[in-house]
Amino acid sequence: MAGASKNARRTFTTHKFFCLCGGEISMKTVFDNGRLKNLAECSKCKRTERRPKDFN
Repeated sequence: MAGASKNARRTFTTHKFFCLCGGEISMKTVFDNGRLKNLAECSKCKRTERRPKDFN
């Protein structure tokens, strides 16, 4: 049984990350190609990256 790790299951955030366009970045879990992927997505420009630090 494939499941998300303990750290990935947490729903609250301790930091708020912001994109260069000024939108807030939220984490999304996507089931793609038989695997769960965690993606960071900007709420304003809909840009997706692997993690929030990659937006800088």
